[in-house]
Amino acid sequence: MAKKDFYEILGVGHDASDDDVKKAYRKLALKYHPDRNPDDKEQAETRFKEASEAYQVLSDAEKRSQYDRFGHAAFDQAQGFDFGFGAGASAFEDVLGDLFGDFFGGGRRRSGRSRAVRGDDLRYDLDIGFEDAIRGTEHEVTVPRTVSCSSCTGSGAKGGTDAEVCPACQGAGQVRFQQGLFQIAKTCGQCNGEGRVIRTPCPACRGTGNHQEMREIRVKIPAGVDEGSRLKLRGEGESGLRGGPTGDLYVVLHVAPHPLFAREGSHIVCELPVSMVQAALGAKIDVPTIDGVVKMSIPAGTQTDKLFRLKGKGVRDLRTGRHGDQIVRVVVETPGQLTRKQKDLLKQFAQAGKEDHESLVAGFAGKVRELFD
Repeated sequence: MAKKDFYEILGVGHDASDDDVKKAYRKLALKYHPDRNPDDKEQAETRFKEASEAYQVLSDAEKRSQYDRFGHAAFDQAQGFDFGFGAGASAFEDVLGDLFGDFFGGGRRRSGRSRAVRGDDLRYDLDIGFEDAIRGTEHEVTVPRTVSCSSCTGSGAKGGTDAEVCPACQGAGQVRFQQGLFQIAKTCGQCNGEGRVIRTPCPACRGTGNHQEMREIRVKIPAGVDEGSRLKLRGEGESGLRGGPTGDLYVVLHVAPHPLFAREGSHIVCELPVSMVQAALGAKIDVPTIDGVVKMSIPAGTQTDKLFRLKGKGVRDLRTGRHGDQIVRVVVETPGQLTRKQKDLLKQFAQAGKEDHESLVAGFAGKVRELFD
């Protein structure tokens, strides 16, 4: 029976790259592995072997070149294919390592006996006031974190003893077993991949090599931070394992709202209520700022929503160091309750401006007619 074309088996073209060949094989190997096809194990094993044979040829530049020139005849005199256990098997094992990782919940693992592991980063959410965010401040926070046990210096073993090489994996962190044509490696269940076991655990940390403590840390908050700003404190996170570096602490800031001010970038915005008379005649008005009260002049005839700018009264920009401005939005207030005298005066005012008002109304009515005629 004629053999199938290797390119056809993997489902790739003759111009397929090495990466395309590897991906195609991995997909087929996952699909047809006998362990995943218990109801049709024989057929699956046949397809699995075909894919493996095709991959071993097409993943090797020299073998692929010979196959492209002579087809299957190039290997008729060969002694059979080496499925990852003979010479030139490193590329083949790379794919199998990824494949076995999918079956057993993790990729290939080297011995963990001396591998240092960096400690985890920590997060702390800190509430601060609006003015503290503008001016900068300091806060003391208490953070629970894991640190190395001082009794065993992080080894997990009782003083005077040491961890032993795991007898199950001989310190490799992996155990291997044969499955059909393949030798499969998975994490050692006795030492959990560490390559060592502790016979006499440290009584202080019960063999974990660490314990939890509450640490008080003083946090310097620079002027100009905003809602959601993150401060990174190096080395204030969890302790590392087996001599690994300590993680970092990230302090996430939450800024409370202010009753008078709002923030837009490096600018501070506030609303300034003024009376109808002040708006009409103009006035000098006290305006609150973060640094205190300042005098601001508003011209006669000022309308609601008129914006004024107080230079340099905003927030310090963390990147440039320059201060933004304070934007003041005027809101003209109409009196709700009037005395008889005030009403008479307003009527006189209205009568005096009747001609101007009628002119404005007539002009508006004319624009409306133009719009709808």
